[in-house]
Amino acid sequence: MNDPFQMQRELRYGAPVCDQILTGRHFSIGYSWYFRQAKWTLEVINRNRDLVNDPEGVERLDNFRADTRIPKRFRAGLKAYAGSGFDRGHLVASANQDLQDVQNSETFLLSNMSPQRPMFNRGVWKKLEEEIRDLDSRPSTVETYVLTCPVFYFGEKVERIGKDQEDFGISVPVPHGFIKSVLVENRRGRFRLWTFEMPNKKQTAPLEDFLVKTYDAEQIVGGRFWDRISGGDLHTYKRKAGKMW
Repeated sequence: MNDPFQMQRELRYGAPVCDQILTGRHFSIGYSWYFRQAKWTLEVINRNRDLVNDPEGVERLDNFRADTRIPKRFRAGLKAYAGSGFDRGHLVASANQDLQDVQNSETFLLSNMSPQRPMFNRGVWKKLEEEIRDLDSRPSTVETYVLTCPVFYFGEKVERIGKDQEDFGISVPVPHGFIKSVLVENRRGRFRLWTFEMPNKKQTAPLEDFLVKTYDAEQIVGGRFWDRISGGDLHTYKRKAGKMW
């Protein structure tokens, strides 16, 4: 069996363990059968940008659908989200993968979604995604890798959506928060790393307030993030007042 870590460009620096790796055309998903959603997603932002002639990209497709690579009894369907009051929150952002129709379409698989509170998804989460794309667009950046993880905290009540739907008996737990770890490789071959942890609710604090130690985030997710890079080669940025990147 071929090793996806050798084939998928976004996995070259490592990824946490999971139940099933879903290797897509443009990003990979580490799926959790237990939580009926991704344990993590890993992408290189618009990794084939140099091969596409249209710099403006494509329109957002909005073709949400179940991921048929996952057994029915372990996957979420559209009914689980209907009327739930939660957004189908992207883990790999649609605007991060918008060079081609097929690329953008892949981001609308429900395996790339987690239930997010609307004011979170459309507020601080969207802002973080925009800031990461801005970082990626800088001339000094060669590639930007983004690892995104829904997280659940032991001891806290877990809300579920879809429990009253006859959609293969599937209900989907609502994450308490999300972790996003951003690894940037610059033109000098140096790596910079920022990791954010955000509760799944409306936030008004500046983005830099959500910066955390990557080691602490790994303990929550339950796996190493960038285990194929020697720790001494990673320059981890810490929280600085009024400054993020």
